[in-house]
Amino acid sequence: MDLQLKGKKSVVLGGTRGIGRAIAETLAREGSDVAICARNAGQVEEAVAALHKMGVKATGAAVDIADGAALKKWVADAGNALGGIDVLVSNASALGIGSAEAAWQSGMKIDIMGAVNAFEAALPFLEKAAGAHGDASFVMISSVSAAETQAASAYGAIKAALIHYAKGVAREHAKKKVRANVVSPGTIYFKGGVWNMIETNMPDRFATAMKSNPMGRMGTPQEIANTAVFLASPLSSFTTGANFVVDGCITQRVNF
Repeated sequence: MDLQLKGKKSVVLGGTRGIGRAIAETLAREGSDVAICARNAGQVEEAVAALHKMGVKATGAAVDIADGAALKKWVADAGNALGGIDVLVSNASALGIGSAEAAWQSGMKIDIMGAVNAFEAALPFLEKAAGAHGDASFVMISSVSAAETQAASAYGAIKAALIHYAKGVAREHAKKKVRANVVSPGTIYFKGGVWNMIETNMPDRFATAMKSNPMGRMGTPQEIANTAVFLASPLSSFTTGANFVVDGCITQRVNF
């Protein structure tokens, strides 16, 4: 299926590994030029080189997403370097587990304000792209933890706030054809990721988590990227303000 992304310009926060890397590479395979950022300069350099090899224009930089001014500047610079922004993906997360103040602060700075600051910087580009082509897209990565909890935790509450924010953005900018949607993954496994570390260090907890997955497995970054990139594409031009749960049915709630 042609997602009509060839020649589009995409910016991905947290694009060097896991879900963000899969999103960046999927966008590139669809013919979109891509700009990525992350904290580790070496990982950014490696990812940009890999994206270049896929035949698209690629750029990237090491950015502290918690630094709002630096993030806004990078997004604007990326838009200028690419020649516009059709797609913005906010994937970076502090993974602030627990209810200590540090977890709340890091989640607010990276998950929430990272998305807010990136969108504010990208909005002039997104509006211009939507005006020229009839569609522009903002996709945020949340979590099923936004709707299910067993104890007080900053992570789930922060991820829930992203879903509320997305709906507001969608309503506010619908007339200008700038869309906003959320993808909420369940348990996603990749080497070096959270569940790989739990597998290594807490095998009993990992086994319990595996048993809770009705499909008998965890998801892959590519499976989340497939949904995110489809939502980012013009084929989803009437979809905005939605939260797509991609969890292999690990959650029991009904998604009205």
